[in-house]
Amino acid sequence: MTLSTRPLVISGPSGVGKSTLLRRLFTAHPDAFGFSVSHTTRLPRPGEVDGQHYHFVSKDSFKDLIARGAFIEHAEFSGNFYGTSFDTVRHVQSQGKRCILDIDAQGVKQIKYTNLNPVYLFISPPDLASLRARLRARGTETEDSVAKRLATALEEIAYAKDPHVHDVVIVNDDLDRAYQLLERVAQGEHIAGDTLPPLHD
Repeated sequence: MTLSTRPLVISGPSGVGKSTLLRRLFTAHPDAFGFSVSHTTRLPRPGEVDGQHYHFVSKDSFKDLIARGAFIEHAEFSGNFYGTSFDTVRHVQSQGKRCILDIDAQGVKQIKYTNLNPVYLFISPPDLASLRARLRARGTETEDSVAKRLATALEEIAYAKDPHVHDVVIVNDDLDRAYQLLERVAQGEHIAGDTLPPLHD
């Protein structure tokens, strides 16, 4: 499997700009890349489509999938289960597209124990102050929520500092620059990448 066909696992703190960068990539290259649609036991939000945004399943069905070893990684958040199945990755690959997965640090740790053999890419904020500003600018986060997300971000960046975890790091200090680097990695180019910023503000 070449660099350009191996699945691409993208991780990074909430609010770092992963969704914005991925939307841009999929819009520019609709036939080259496909997104791994996760399974979840939470209820659909208004406008969400089953099979497009998530595969919505019951908790019993989810637990059955876990028992059958269907998931590459799975986790529980706020009483709901989320998981990425091997089948969703294979479905994207069967269409001749490179599969891209948006995974948190816990998921990355689980994937390390599978035979998926992806390329690991970490998107980092330039500093915590800018990440805090981005989270507040969403207008959907309470100060308590922002504080929790920043604490999680510190843990994710600390984990990412292990040189054996990620193949490439991109610091999203400029959206256009970060996108150009992401595009090159997604297309199979080997790049040096950036250095992770310090952990403090």
